[in-house]
Parts: sequence; C-alpha cells; structure tokens
Amino acid sequence: MKFILIFGPQAVGKMTVGQELEKITGLKLFHNHMSIEMVAPFFSYGTAPGKRLVKLFRQAIFEEVANSDLDGLIFTYLWSFDRQADWDYVESVCRIFESKGGIVCFVELEAELELRLERNKSPHRLLHKPTKRNIEFSENDLISKMENNRLNSYDGEIKRENYMRINNSTLSPDMVASMIKQRFDL
Repeated sequence: MKFILIFGPQAVGKMTVGQELEKITGLKLFHNHMSIEMVAPFFSYGTAPGKRLVKLFRQAIFEEVANSDLDGLIFTYLWSFDRQADWDYVESVCRIFESKGGIVCFVELEAELELRLERNKSPHRLLHKPTKRNIEFSENDLISKMENNRLNSYDGEIKRENYMRINNSTLSPDMVASMIKQRFDL
C-alpha cells in the first residue's frame, strides 16, 4: 500500500493534482477539505470542536484504509513547517500506514503567491470547497497564513527517501500527476 501525502500552501493545487493522480492510478483521493466541509455546517474548522471532529474523521479514514485491501490513499494537507504539532501530526499519520507495511511518499507543491491568489478564485476550487467561496475571507486567510506560517520546507529539511518537490506554476495538474506516478511507481 502507498500513502501519497501532497502538501503545500493554500491554492497551490494540491486537490487538483490529487484528482488527476486518482484518475491515472486508481488510488482514492481524500483531500483535506472533504473532512473540513463535512464538519463546517456544525462547527467552524477554527474552533476546538471543529478541529477535533476533523481530526477524528481523518484518523478513522486513515486507519480503515491502512487495514483494507486498497492499493493506497492520496491525502492533501496544509503543513506549517514552523509548528511542531504539524510535524508530529504528519509523523503520526505516516506511522498508521508504515505500521501496516505501507510506503509513504511525500509530494511538496510550490507556486508563486500571485498565481495562488488567482487559483484561489477558480470555479473548480470553489465547487469542491464551499468554505472558500467567500473570496475576500479566503484571500485574507491565504495571505495571513503565508505571513504567519512557513508553508514550504527548507531545502534538505525533509529527509525521507520517497520525497519530491515540484514547482507547479507552469505545469498542468495532469503533468504533475504523471510526474508523481512515475517517480513513485504508482
């Protein structure tokens, strides 16, 4: 089983690349907003109950997939590299799959801010992420998180063998998905 973790800043294209990767590999995509959007009608993700429920849903999905006969899972995540809690969370999720003999593959995406701000308004993104439809709030959140968190790793910071970093500013999502498929033999 392979667990593909796609991470990077907001509106970098994690979900869209994940959707393309799902098409060409047959692996299931569990993008981070699937759990956020499920909880949002009851509790904002920024609240303690919202975060707790999202974490519980994700944990249950990860454990069930790791114990299943599926070939793997693609998951997208906004990783704040300056927060030890995010490092710990990523490590705990990886352990779920690795403890069952699974292989974890890290895919880091990066793109310029101007492009991400444009992608933030794309109809495809807004279709799949209702909580992003308030563009003013979403843009302010994107800029604020970028100013207050480090959302891409430093060179050499990620020590895993199964790791690749892609600047997808000028690459189509299907091209990026093909690169991932080839690199990790999916």
